[in-house]
Amino acid sequence: MFAPDSTRAAVLHGPGDLRIEDIPLRALGPDDVLVTVDAVGVCGSDMHYFADGRNGQNVLRQPTVLGHETAGTVTATGSGVALEAGTRVAVEPAVGCGTCPTCRSGRYNLCPVGVCLGSPPTDGTFAEYVIAPRRAVHPLPDAIPLEVGALIEPLAVAVWAVRRAEVELGDRVLVTGAGPIGILVMQVARAAGAAEVIVTDVNDARLAQARALGASAVLNTADRAPELTGVDRLLECSAHPAALWQGLHTLRPAGRATVVGQAAPSVDGLPLAHLQRWEIELATAFRYAHAFPTAIAMAADGRVDLARVLTGRFPLDDAADALRAPVKDPSHLKVVVRPGDRAV
Repeated sequence: MFAPDSTRAAVLHGPGDLRIEDIPLRALGPDDVLVTVDAVGVCGSDMHYFADGRNGQNVLRQPTVLGHETAGTVTATGSGVALEAGTRVAVEPAVGCGTCPTCRSGRYNLCPVGVCLGSPPTDGTFAEYVIAPRRAVHPLPDAIPLEVGALIEPLAVAVWAVRRAEVELGDRVLVTGAGPIGILVMQVARAAGAAEVIVTDVNDARLAQARALGASAVLNTADRAPELTGVDRLLECSAHPAALWQGLHTLRPAGRATVVGQAAPSVDGLPLAHLQRWEIELATAFRYAHAFPTAIAMAADGRVDLARVLTGRFPLDDAADALRAPVKDPSHLKVVVRPGDRAV
């Protein structure tokens, strides 16, 4: 099987300094899979690293390949892997060490020593080829085109968030934030049996997309808090503390709020007395665990429409433009980098 020893990749050297370079590929281990990358989704974390050299508390300290939302084709495998060349796959970027007590309990998303592709200093997948362990590689059915398969990773985030929110049949759900994750969370909540899913944002274009993709109602909260009561489940996807504080006051007694968007290191203003008085549960969601199979099944049978979330495509040579695109044009939901394409 063909196994190159280097790959072209988009390497971030500092804020705004993204260079297309040839970088070495390590040799395949017995449990490794070499994937020819078809598409990589641009995540908000990639955009933060590109713009600021950091995402939350993680700081870029050395040149790093960004990207972690990946689909492609198996090109070569290690001696212990039973996957045929040509198999279409989605790559799970963070699977933990696999041996610590946390991983062995099933919560490998919380592995204390785990790494994530594209999270500095670990190189990611804005590249023509990537090597991943077999347990991180998930075959895709024919019903999912490869470029859409890159969106399985953010869909897994949404699946995990809805699980953590404990959405049940008939629930009234509020999703704050109509970005890609919020819109995917909305679709997964509907598929999980929510009777009503309301989406809030400050961007009318994104709210229109949320409505078109199945939101029961949308509200622009740029000028006023949502005038809602009796919400069973709140999923906060905007990463704005004000949205969480507003959403908490829409919950019924014994409701549940789940923080999905990237939280600030510390936030003042939590209405703790309100939460205590009404026994409102506050939960958090970090990445996902064992969510890729569910995400693939939901995309394959149409319960979640990924194709309509994909709004832009860029070749690897234009990866910097891809990272700027959602800021320049907020109507974008998810753009992908296609390493096999060439700039024209």
